[in-house]
Amino acid sequence: MNALRNKVQLIGHVGQEPEIKILEGGKKLAKLTLATNEVYYNDKKEKVTETQWHSITAWGKTAEIIESFVNKGKEIMIEGKLTYNNWEDKNGDKRSSTEVVVSELLLLGK
Repeated sequence: MNALRNKVQLIGHVGQEPEIKILEGGKKLAKLTLATNEVYYNDKKEKVTETQWHSITAWGKTAEIIESFVNKGKEIMIEGKLTYNNWEDKNGDKRSSTEVVVSELLLLGK
């Protein structure tokens, strides 16, 4: 049951070219944004599309796959866990972010 406590699955399109970093020791880090869309019809029978943007982080072999095969606009499915980050910026203001750390990646589309 522990595997189900913090599990996220998303299917969407990559919003920008992935940012790849090589850290000390040669370990790779990939960061990208993923857009997911929800489509529904409002009271006036008009089609409405709501887009949510997600920050995605991948490490190691998954980052290498992203570097080689994922680019802006590519449809992918990811599975991972939510992580939350809190910090103070240079002005002393409190900031926070939420990201999905990828454990599984599936390349979709063409």
